[in-house]
Amino acid sequence: MLTAVTSASAGFPEIRPPHGARRHAGRRFRILNIIDDVTRECLAAIPDTSISGRRVARELTPLIERRGKPRMIVSDNGTELTSNAILTWQQEHAIEWHYIAPGKPMQNGYIESFNGRMRDELLNESLLLDLDQARQIITAWVADYNTTRPHSSLGYRTPAAYADHLTATALRPRAYQQPRL
Repeated sequence: MLTAVTSASAGFPEIRPPHGARRHAGRRFRILNIIDDVTRECLAAIPDTSISGRRVARELTPLIERRGKPRMIVSDNGTELTSNAILTWQQEHAIEWHYIAPGKPMQNGYIESFNGRMRDELLNESLLLDLDQARQIITAWVADYNTTRPHSSLGYRTPAAYADHLTATALRPRAYQQPRL
């Protein structure tokens, strides 16, 4: 069983249909990405045409049941993350929520770095024709990111291997300190 992660980040890169391509009737996609700041694992990558605060709360609930409750979640000030649904959810789950300063994305650097990597390696290189295809391709990319790509900051381990190492050696912090959205 995994102990709770120390912190997490979340963010929303936008996927725009390429010029002249029909992508889900030409609609944009958004992706709710949630990252473990300690292991760099992508805990969730949820693409959809619209993601409300209620949806974010619905996605976070089973995630903290699986991974443990964070002490704090850090996010930007997007409307879905400052909604009454999120404020209620964080109070019900007794999780502190920290909003970065407007216009200061590097205060949420892990998720910004991940979103940039996803954009460069996947979204800019793929022609996503519909939401189902986007979900399949994103799921495969996240699995590859978590299990086959070593990170120098993790001692050249993959995020999943580093998480296993922390769990096996009981080095993983006991409380989720800074989840970031």
